Amino acid sequence: MATARLDIRLDEKIKAKAEKASTLLGLKSLTEYVVRLMDEDASHVIAEHESIEVTDNVFDEFLLACEKVKSPNKALMDAAAFTKESVKESVKESDIK
Repeated sequence: MATARLDIRLDEKIKAKAEKASTLLGLKSLTEYVVRLMDEDASHVIAEHESIEVTDNVFDEFLLACEKVKSPNKALMDAAAFTKESVKESVKESDIK
């Protein structure tokens, strides 16, 4: 069951259109309609910003570049080790709290 609240002010015409749309869709309430729209739109926006679509030729070039990559140098290996250790310490600190 939902417990979070959202109070908004909107133009009366927009509210009337939303109520009509809600009724036409057979939804129980304006709230159900607004929540449904927010959920669908938020999922869409997040998906757009968390993924990348590339054409086949760009992907092929990326794969070729990955295949040609050299072994990591010492500086990169040190940076990876430092990052790994920092994450471990961060996790330990969060367990303490």
